[in-house]
Amino acid sequence: MGNALVDILMMLKSDDLLHQLRLPKGSMQLINEAKMREIQEATILLDQHVATGGSVSNTISGLARLGVDVGFIGKIGNDSIGDFFKVDSFENGVLTYLLGSQLPSGRCHVLISPDSERTMCTYLGAASDLRATDLHERMFSDFDVLHIECYLVENRELMVRTAEMARAANMKLSLDLASYNVVESNLDFLRDFVKNYVDIVFANAEEAFAFTGKQDKEAVAEIASMCDIAAVKVGKRGSFIQSGDEFHTIGAAKVNCIDSTGAGDLYAAGFLYGYARDLSLDKCAKIGTICAGNVIQTIGAKIDDRIWKSINAIVSNF
Repeated sequence: MGNALVDILMMLKSDDLLHQLRLPKGSMQLINEAKMREIQEATILLDQHVATGGSVSNTISGLARLGVDVGFIGKIGNDSIGDFFKVDSFENGVLTYLLGSQLPSGRCHVLISPDSERTMCTYLGAASDLRATDLHERMFSDFDVLHIECYLVENRELMVRTAEMARAANMKLSLDLASYNVVESNLDFLRDFVKNYVDIVFANAEEAFAFTGKQDKEAVAEIASMCDIAAVKVGKRGSFIQSGDEFHTIGAAKVNCIDSTGAGDLYAAGFLYGYARDLSLDKCAKIGTICAGNVIQTIGAKIDDRIWKSINAIVSNF
């Protein structure tokens, strides 16, 4: 369950447009409808690549392409963006529980600089309109793991209700910390939430530091003390995995990065694929690394069919 967003990815010839739009390079920020319209007008002549987005949606689509039965809970508006999200999710093999909203559908403008740095501007719109009262037991009844994103923390009632319904359905709960500034702003709630409800935590180095005040192995150890499994991604150094006293360091894929969009999301997809197959933690992390290494060699968070065929051939031997 997460924000139903459509990613609109654009390659910039220079960073001049970022200055024109007053967008700090490399930032990830929420924008209002007026700013969304301004960005649309300023980028209308750029080539655009459109795909379903949102952290959890990216992860779930990746799991579907790995052959796992998946579903997605979210909210969309009655517009072409919402229609695209629905159709694209279906074509990616995702069973959707999409509720309707009077707000425009959520979207994320991803401006990619020549050096591959992303500047992301997210208009949540309908995605932020998801409420605890929208949830029904049937949404959880056919699944074993519920994966959610930290961006939902703005609606704490929704997060807690979701966790309680997942527990009632005997599901494991997986959480992606998603953004260090969101973690910093909601630290006390998130630490309690992880201790009380979460089985698996995914974080990058910045998010792990925001959550624990510690770095690297010390950070993953503290997160693992609050849940069953902690996975901390540390960029070119790979990832650290810990569950109880079991610890692994997994090296990063040695590839040429074109666009890092979706790297963490696809790492989670590969890891959860291994988890669903009851593979060892190091194998789960290695599959996550394979998926992340492939997505950063393309623009956006979607990998084409030819590459997925290659990925599936590799991971089938794990």
